[in-house]
Amino acid sequence: MGKERFIKVYSEGTLNVTQIFVDKVTGVNYMFHCSGNAGGLTPLLNKSGQPMITPISDYE
Repeated sequence: MGKERFIKVYSEGTLNVTQIFVDKVTGVNYMFHCSGNAGGLTPLLNKSGQPMITPISDYE
């Protein structure tokens, strides 16, 4: 397969897991949280309500 689109940049916890991923195409940051068999994914927002963007060059 080709290059992976998402890179995990942060992770904590074992039963209650919180992770942050960066989309290497758009630079958008996403937070994933799961507890047991339930979980959710959401984009991280800045104080203006816009998606947080990481410069893509940071992951090339």
